[in-house]
Amino acid sequence: MDRSSLTEQYLDRLRRASATASELIGRQPSLPASYYPDGLLPRPLFLGRQELDRVVADLENFRAALVSLPDKVFGGDLAAFARAAGMTERQIAAVLRGPRGALSRICRVDLYLSDTGFKVLEANMSSSLGGFDNVEVCRMLLEHPVLAEFADQHGLGYTDTMSELLHSMFVETGFDPGGAGPAPVVAVADTLTSFTGRYGPFNREFAEHLRGLGIDAEACHVGQFDYHDDRVWLDGRAVDIVLRFFIAEDLLESPDAAGLIEQVLDAAAADQVKLFSALDVEVFASKAALAMLSDEANRHLFTEQERASLDRILPWTRMLRPGTVSLEDGSRVDLIGYALTHQRELALKPAGSYGGKGVVLGWEEAVTPDIWRDRVTAAVGGPFVLQRRIQPVTELFPDEDGELRPWVVVWGMFSAVNGFAGVQVRGVALDAETGVVCVANGARATSVLHEAGVS
Repeated sequence: MDRSSLTEQYLDRLRRASATASELIGRQPSLPASYYPDGLLPRPLFLGRQELDRVVADLENFRAALVSLPDKVFGGDLAAFARAAGMTERQIAAVLRGPRGALSRICRVDLYLSDTGFKVLEANMSSSLGGFDNVEVCRMLLEHPVLAEFADQHGLGYTDTMSELLHSMFVETGFDPGGAGPAPVVAVADTLTSFTGRYGPFNREFAEHLRGLGIDAEACHVGQFDYHDDRVWLDGRAVDIVLRFFIAEDLLESPDAAGLIEQVLDAAAADQVKLFSALDVEVFASKAALAMLSDEANRHLFTEQERASLDRILPWTRMLRPGTVSLEDGSRVDLIGYALTHQRELALKPAGSYGGKGVVLGWEEAVTPDIWRDRVTAAVGGPFVLQRRIQPVTELFPDEDGELRPWVVVWGMFSAVNGFAGVQVRGVALDAETGVVCVANGARATSVLHEAGVS
């Protein structure tokens, strides 16, 4: 079966059951609820086996092309790649001073599903990602008998992203959690500003959840670490693994904040502690990297399989620079002129930001032609990209009266050491008119049940 047929059949069951949102959600798992203050969505999304296999294969080719960019475009110079990706010199220095090795496999690619298939919005490569807890949402939703019976009838299951995260963490840091000796001590580390602000409760819930899974974990901020005797210490205990919740953008907060992060990076480079994941992966999360993959001038650098996958899932994306560029049909246009005359087809995005910060959607009513012109003109030559608008397929979810309402959803597809690592979904009501689908705009979360396929 496929997504459409599975969804249609399940929604028909919900109509006959007259199930409301609160009935379908039932209990609220504490971990995802702490990250999504507006709550959870009352049903999962669905994927058939062939759909799952196709998008997973495309994303694997996408990642292979992405991580090859420093070698293929910049002669192996990571600093040059990072500079082209929009990082500041301080960020680049931090990336280079930290531990270097094989890139972490932890990744979440955010996609819209359009009428022609999945399309990439951005690639998030970091251990600092939302959605690792989507398995808790799956388990919660499956407690309702309507979904439990439907899933059993159609052989639907889920992939445990949290387990895949932990497996990757231990593999990539070289620890065997089941080996002889004490379990490694894991510090779930954020910045002071983040930890004492909005994300502190989630960080603590995350560490508590890990303890429930048998991981010796504590939440903290980087200012709480001590450094002596060639180790990193937290509250008098030697830390074995720093599970990084701080990100490259935090280096720009202040010199003091950057200095605390750089201490952790130096300790990891000196093998005084293991860092999961290293900061170098975040260079590849820049939307400028998507522009490099989309650029016709680089097409010959990729394999036939990579090109086919990029053609399917990557929307037209270009760095905002003066000059001519190619369009999807091969024609050449002046980029700035094209951007100003095709406003409603384009989004303007900062290359290195996250959570929808700084994004300008040309099709929003509030974005007048004058506003669009001003924002585009101001961004020319900076770390900004233009990306083709994607028209997402909406999904229907029951409300408190049992009525089905359309929502716009983003599919966050995880990969890890073992490959495909599950899906987290964020959604906003279509009539909310909030633009970017993110927590700051009131997004709610759910997960995906899929037929047995890639796992």
